[in-house]
Amino acid sequence: MAGYLIRRFGTAIVIVLGVTLLTFAMLHIVAPANAAALATLGPKATPAAIKAYDHANGFDRPLIQQYLTYLNRLLHGNLGWSYHFNQSVTALLSEKAPLSAFLSGSSLVLAVVVAVPLGIYQAIKRNTFGDVAATSVTFVLYSMPVFFFAIILIQVFAIALNWVDPGVGQDQSLTAALGNVKDLILPIVALSSTAVAGYSRYQRSSSLDVLAQDYIKVVRAKGLSERLVLGRHLVRNACLPMITLVGISLPALIGGNLLIEFAFNINGLGLLFVNGLQVDDYNIVLAYTLLGAIFTVAGNLIADILLSIADPRIRLV
Repeated sequence: MAGYLIRRFGTAIVIVLGVTLLTFAMLHIVAPANAAALATLGPKATPAAIKAYDHANGFDRPLIQQYLTYLNRLLHGNLGWSYHFNQSVTALLSEKAPLSAFLSGSSLVLAVVVAVPLGIYQAIKRNTFGDVAATSVTFVLYSMPVFFFAIILIQVFAIALNWVDPGVGQDQSLTAALGNVKDLILPIVALSSTAVAGYSRYQRSSSLDVLAQDYIKVVRAKGLSERLVLGRHLVRNACLPMITLVGISLPALIGGNLLIEFAFNINGLGLLFVNGLQVDDYNIVLAYTLLGAIFTVAGNLIADILLSIADPRIRLV
């Protein structure tokens, strides 16, 4: 087990280093020359002033030295400076992250809580009216882009019925946003509903596979009650693929947050990314990209570890 964890952590570190190299390359390929100097000194800056600025910040050094400096700053939590917001990117992310984390976490928990029993129910009641109805609804949600579903929710519940506000208040702190928690209902429902559609389909398929196994037939032949068959043998084994699915879905929640926060005007990481993209604030854009990559690596690593713990049959190689 220890050797497996060491290898997985080593692989994760190599991948993250590769991502940092990619983001550094993007910063020099995508960003126009002297973008930082022009943002700081203004569009009328003289070539001499720009040259002095580049020298003071090390932008005139060889790329390998600049990359090592960039990597050292990342290790110390320095993600650069936002020239548009005149604030460090680290401070901006720390300020916006709690609300986005709450939105993602709540949506993920709600999606799993609904999808797991729904998928198991569909497998047990296969080809019945309930299974067909649930399948139809989940297929519609699964094929629907999250931002389009969000627009439908806004039109129905915010504009037509006027039950909630179409936008979320621009308070910076999570505590202040929770003061009007009803404004967060639609964003959470939009994110979790589309996730439920995908999770429940996987859970149904996994449950059907388990129900077809020989050991299920054996315990039923021995006279074990259906409640014990489902509780002891079906649920635990059928839920194992969900661990992997949830782990690899963490980056999707960040991407969904981007669209949902823009649609509902939520002052989180997603809206910060959109605003940074509109004003060519490359440090914010690349920091968000790096964060998404780290979540991808971390999600896969956590899923592998939890799956190996939950299922001792898995050989750790």
